[in-house]
Amino acid sequence: MAPLPQLTRPLPPPASVDSADGTPIATYDLGGSGTDVLLVHATGFHAGVWMPLVAQLDEIRPTLLDVRGHGRSGVPEAGMDWNGTAEDVLATVDALGLERPFGVGHSMGGASLLLAELARPGTFRGLWVYEPIVIPPQIVAAGDGAENPLSAGALRRRDRFPSLEAAYANYRSKPPFSALDAEALAAYVLGGFRQDGDEVTLRCRPRVEASTYQMGARHLAWDRLGELTCPVVVARGSDEVPGPAGFAPLIAQRIPGALLEEHPRLGHFGPLEDPAGMAVAVAAAIAATVTTAP
Repeated sequence: MAPLPQLTRPLPPPASVDSADGTPIATYDLGGSGTDVLLVHATGFHAGVWMPLVAQLDEIRPTLLDVRGHGRSGVPEAGMDWNGTAEDVLATVDALGLERPFGVGHSMGGASLLLAELARPGTFRGLWVYEPIVIPPQIVAAGDGAENPLSAGALRRRDRFPSLEAAYANYRSKPPFSALDAEALAAYVLGGFRQDGDEVTLRCRPRVEASTYQMGARHLAWDRLGELTCPVVVARGSDEVPGPAGFAPLIAQRIPGALLEEHPRLGHFGPLEDPAGMAVAVAAAIAATVTTAP
């Protein structure tokens, strides 16, 4: 079986910080000089998947975290409330001494950044969020009482493989993971599994991933988007398939001064599908806030 692709920049060992409720959160300070940038991953992923994108960015101090229940972070006793993931973001900002960082988030990570800024206005100099999960109430109401297909799929997810190479080969062979950049997929496998006897096991347990999806419609960010005052770019991929890309324009419309950024060649996993291209977009958004920030 072929080896995993080599990573341009591997993820370093984490430092643990406590979130507001005491959940231990794995954080990663990559060093460097320049603008503080905090990157937050999507449901089911972990900090390491950002490394191919981070490797393309210059003049920043990149920092990352595994939100609760994911990667090397702890699982909260009270469940996967997304206000808790926002607390994880704020705990990371405080523990790493970040000074008005720029936030970069994907899916759940984007929503967590928006919730964190709403909880503590002025924390971020700006945000770039790719298809954040802030669901309009009419869509929530339409699906009320129906089974969450993402949650159901997570519970069925295969969580053990004979080796990391076997896991990589499996994901590479079928969607949606087959759309990922090879290095981003390798980063996901390397950081997303732990050795468990003669096998490797997913760190983010299927029940935790399923619970995270279930909670995605239960936060109140939608009602408060108009309170955001920092610059926000809402990025999205193709809207040909129903999903977060479809309501990204509605999110942008509710945030004062927000920009909607279109990437029609990409899907919901855009930052992991085209790390180099998305790094260009992120760098432009960072540069705009550095130029305009007081």
